[in-house]
Amino acid sequence: MVASSALPEPSDHGLMAAGSLLSSSVLFIAGVATVAVGAGLGVRRLLLEGATVVAVAGLSVLVAGLVLLVVAGRLLWRRVRGRRRLWFVPVVMVSLVGAWSVMFAVMVTVVPATPLDQRSVGSLPATYRDVHLTAGDGVVLSAWWAPPSQGAAIVLLHGSGENRSSTLAAASVLMRHGYGVLLLDARGHGDSAGAGMDLGWFGNSDVGAAIAFLRDEPSVDASRIGVLGLSMGGEEAIGAAAAYPQIRAVVAEGAKSRTAEDKAAWLPGGVAGAVQRVIDRVTYGLIDGLTPAGPPIPLRDAVVRAPDARILLIAAGTSRDEQDAAAAIRSVAPDPVSVWTVSGATHTGGLHAAPSEWENRVIAFFDAALTTP
Repeated sequence: MVASSALPEPSDHGLMAAGSLLSSSVLFIAGVATVAVGAGLGVRRLLLEGATVVAVAGLSVLVAGLVLLVVAGRLLWRRVRGRRRLWFVPVVMVSLVGAWSVMFAVMVTVVPATPLDQRSVGSLPATYRDVHLTAGDGVVLSAWWAPPSQGAAIVLLHGSGENRSSTLAAASVLMRHGYGVLLLDARGHGDSAGAGMDLGWFGNSDVGAAIAFLRDEPSVDASRIGVLGLSMGGEEAIGAAAAYPQIRAVVAEGAKSRTAEDKAAWLPGGVAGAVQRVIDRVTYGLIDGLTPAGPPIPLRDAVVRAPDARILLIAAGTSRDEQDAAAAIRSVAPDPVSVWTVSGATHTGGLHAAPSEWENRVIAFFDAALTTP
């Protein structure tokens, strides 16, 4: 009898086991994604807004995702035996990284409201008035405007999760020296319309509306316009300087990164830096898919494309990341860009940590940069 050379047919038991393992893995991935989306939607909104509809919905999705993870984890543990369970370690690690990327992407593109503090509104000096600006894409932005006494004007840009009231202290300093101030609510923040985006990818459009407003103001010398931004606002200010030649001076405090390319410029080398760069590529790719804004040019490219603008970067003395980011930005344009590290200051806390020096440095910078040619 001649032995058959045909391969043995897989058993029904083997097929069922493989199918069960595949379905459990899919269930696990779905659980990770659901947890990430729910956390991105619900946790931050609950902390900032309370139990709103969106916060409760996000937390419900988070709980459903956790249930999926528990069920899928138990099924996988039962169906994978012995040493093969060691594969759970890298799988869990990759899942955690993926969950963080998804959660962060959702969190910065679906942002909660940041209403104005009515105590700040009630204490505004009479020199301020409410104004409304229209961005190029039709979004109506809100701002406070106080005209200058000497022709120069500064646009003030707040950080993510904030609104124009967070720039009032800086505006007061500028006004004491005769500068006009335009305190702008970014879209989706404060009283401005539109969808918020916590990385400032709509910055060029929003700042463009502010520049157009100042150019039409009879009290403003259009050749003497500057921008002061905090955190996200600082990154928006740097980017806008490349888009609008009318901006002759920028003070950016706490600016670090708003794209993967920005972070790559100052992350460390080695395996840890390489892994972080890959994670950032994935994370910012997800962000790009969740917002219609489109990624802006990297900050280092922006300072190169704005050769006529003087730029002062203010870094917190307690933040190594801010200092590294400022050094990386200045390295490509050392002539127009200067850096001041405020000893003991926390993120965007330079004015609080060193009020006299902050005032002297910032005013001297704007005075020098915005002197009429």
